[in-house]
Amino acid sequence: MKNWTKRSLVAAAVASVMAMPLAAEETISAVVIDGYPDRALWVKEFTNFFIPEVDKRLADSGNYKMNWQENYGGSIVKPKGVLEGVQLGLGDIGIVTTIFHSSKLPSQGISGSTPFVASDARAVAKAVDEIAREYPAMQNEFAAQNQVYLATGVVLDTYQIFCSEPVEKVADLEGRKIAGAGLNLRYLEGIKDAVGVRGGLTDFYNMVQTGLVDCVMIWPEASKTFKIVEVAPYMLKADLGAVNTKTVTVNADYWASLPDEVKEVLQAVAIDYRDHVAGIAMDRAAASRDAFVEAGGSIIEISDEDRAAWANAMPNVAQEWAATLNENGEQGTDMLAAYLGKLQDAGFTGVRDWTAE
Repeated sequence: MKNWTKRSLVAAAVASVMAMPLAAEETISAVVIDGYPDRALWVKEFTNFFIPEVDKRLADSGNYKMNWQENYGGSIVKPKGVLEGVQLGLGDIGIVTTIFHSSKLPSQGISGSTPFVASDARAVAKAVDEIAREYPAMQNEFAAQNQVYLATGVVLDTYQIFCSEPVEKVADLEGRKIAGAGLNLRYLEGIKDAVGVRGGLTDFYNMVQTGLVDCVMIWPEASKTFKIVEVAPYMLKADLGAVNTKTVTVNADYWASLPDEVKEVLQAVAIDYRDHVAGIAMDRAAASRDAFVEAGGSIIEISDEDRAAWANAMPNVAQEWAATLNENGEQGTDMLAAYLGKLQDAGFTGVRDWTAE
C-alpha cells in the first residue's frame, strides 16, 4: 500500500490540474467597413479607440479574441453604401452615415431637423442616443435593414458655411449655390434664391474648386482635414448646430452568432466611443478654427438677430420630421419634445421653438 504524504498529495493534485485541457480562447472575425478614408475622425478613432478597447475588455476574461479586418476608403463600399453593405453582410460592423438615408432612417434626422439649438457635440450625441434607447423608432429602422443598433455618434461640433467669396451676413448667401449632405439643405429654404446642391464630404473640395458650388456646409474640423481653406477661405460662423451623422451598427445575422459576452462588450464600448469621438470633436473645434485662420482663412460671426431671422424664415422642419414619424406609427411628437427637453436640461435653448406649430 502506497504511503501518501502531504507533499505527495499536493504534487498529485497539481499534476492532475496540469493534465486537464485548458479552455481555448475563441477567435471571432469581424469585418469593419466605412466608405470614408481612415483620416476621417470617426474612422481614425474606431481604429485607435473602439477596437483596442474591445480587445482590452475581452482580454480580461480571456474567453474570446477578435480578428479585426478593417476596410475603409471605398475598398468595399463607398460612403453612401455602408448601410446596404452591412445589410448584405459585406461588413459585419459598419459606421453608417445616416444623413444619406433619410427615407430609410427618418428618425436619425432628429438633430438635423432642429438647427440653431445646440453646438456641443457631446450634448447632442448623448441626447440622441438616449432617445434611441427610450423610443423604439431608431432601432426599428435599423432592424428593417437587417442591422442591430449599437450607438449614435456626433462627429461635428456645429455646421458652418465656408465660401469661395467673401460673406459677412446671411443676406450675402442669397442666390448662392451651397453644398450640403442631407437635411441641412433644408436650412437654405430660409435664404432668398439660395440653391442647395447635394454632395458628400469627400466631394466638397472639388465642387467648390470647379465652381459647381459657391459654398459648403461643413464643420471646422472637417474643413481642416479636407483642406477646404484652399478653395473656400471665408467662413460664416452661423452655429447651425451639432448633428448626429454616424451610427455604429452590426449585421443582424452576424450579431445572432456572437456570444453574449462579446455582445455586451461591443454595446458598452459603442457608448464610450460615442462620447470619446464627440469629446475629440469639441476639443478640435477651436484648434481647427485657429488653423483655418492661420492658413489664410477669414471668419465672420453673424449676429444673434441674423441667426434668429434665418431660423424663423425656415420652414418648421422639426414639425415635418415629427409628422413623418407619426405617420409611420412612431412617437415623433413625443421624441421631438423629449429630445429638446434633454438639450434644455443640458443648458441649450434654441432661437426658435421647434415644438410650436
